Amino acid sequence: MFTSPSNDWHDRLKTVVDTMREMSLQTDPQAMVRTYGQRMQQLLPAARRISLSRRGLDHPQFRITRYSGWAEEINPWKQPERLPLLAGGILGEMIYGDTPRVLNDIHIAGDDPAAEYLAGTRSLMAIPLFDQGHSKNMVVVAHDKPHGFNEQDLPERVWMSNLFGRAAQNLVLAEQLDVAYQAVERDLKIVADIQRSLLPKQLPQMSTMRMAAHYETSRHAGGDYYDFFQLPHDRWGVLIADVSGHGTPAAVVMAVLHSLAHMYPGDPTTPSLLLNHLNHHLTTRYTAESGHFVTAFYGIYDERSRTLTFSSAGHNPPRLRSCGSRNVTALDHANSMPLGFMPGIEYRDHTITLRSGDRLVFDTDGITEAASAGGELYGTERLDRVLADCRADAQESLDRVIEAVRDFTGGLPPSDDRTLLIGDVI
Repeated sequence: MFTSPSNDWHDRLKTVVDTMREMSLQTDPQAMVRTYGQRMQQLLPAARRISLSRRGLDHPQFRITRYSGWAEEINPWKQPERLPLLAGGILGEMIYGDTPRVLNDIHIAGDDPAAEYLAGTRSLMAIPLFDQGHSKNMVVVAHDKPHGFNEQDLPERVWMSNLFGRAAQNLVLAEQLDVAYQAVERDLKIVADIQRSLLPKQLPQMSTMRMAAHYETSRHAGGDYYDFFQLPHDRWGVLIADVSGHGTPAAVVMAVLHSLAHMYPGDPTTPSLLLNHLNHHLTTRYTAESGHFVTAFYGIYDERSRTLTFSSAGHNPPRLRSCGSRNVTALDHANSMPLGFMPGIEYRDHTITLRSGDRLVFDTDGITEAASAGGELYGTERLDRVLADCRADAQESLDRVIEAVRDFTGGLPPSDDRTLLIGDVI
């Protein structure tokens, strides 16, 4: 089979091991084929080598993908337009024949389509490379003398060449996959940038409340959303929402929600009017086919009276902490079905009066449902303990919560989007 300076099997084994080790270091399929060809020429000398392919072609067409007589190397995966296209002849017959062959005493006709590649050939070995049961590629090794090949070597050469062919094809697929992944990665980063551009550029400046905000997606883009709306008569609208699902599909619905919220005609006098508006447009235009729904909480804070009027569409209740009494209240009043779930829902409102020293905490379930390595959820009790220190302002408290959640989860990337808003009444 192999020619080597010695017939000792130790020498042959070393040659094979060195070849396989060198192949295993390759990451570029073109470099791998080049290196393999050089090794094979040392082990299996031949006058010329020709590689054929019929991928994407109909009988009797085929392409010459590699030829040892070319002065310039062509990369068949990246330069397919440079590959010669032939039809029929002895090479066409062999590649479409799907059968290994040895021809030991031949004369190539001058009008054969591949005559220039086989000039002087008196014997050849055709090794089909199978894919999906057919010889999509073929390696042809040629000698200038008759009986240049031993047919006893054919089984091992077919075996070896096909194993190498699969390895090379896997590198090609890996390279193509990496290119596709990089393209998707660029697109996802653009989507994430667009999504973040929809969030408030700055926090509202209110005379009787100080706000802090944290926004973190589990992937490049996500379905969490928060927004602030400056309303007449020293009022501010605070919206926090969570689209079902993750990633780009949820981010698209989030962008739709942003658009719908900002196209409300005029200023909603009560929060339920905005939720009614959002639910109507989501159910009639967007979510009926996609299956997405949105949990949302919208409150209107009056700076003068320190009152908060709110309505909830299935969102986890914000928490009100009274630093004077250390009591924690869940704002679970006026709760109803999520947005986009079904049409015709009429949302309700509820009003509370806040006092200086009260703290409002709005979050999405990526905070309280963050899981430890053992599967335990972070929960509201841990959240309340971190928020218990009323000496810390809104931003300091928010930073402590986020740090505590990350410590609890062992610093792993979030499995769900995390949004947290804290408002301290002053």
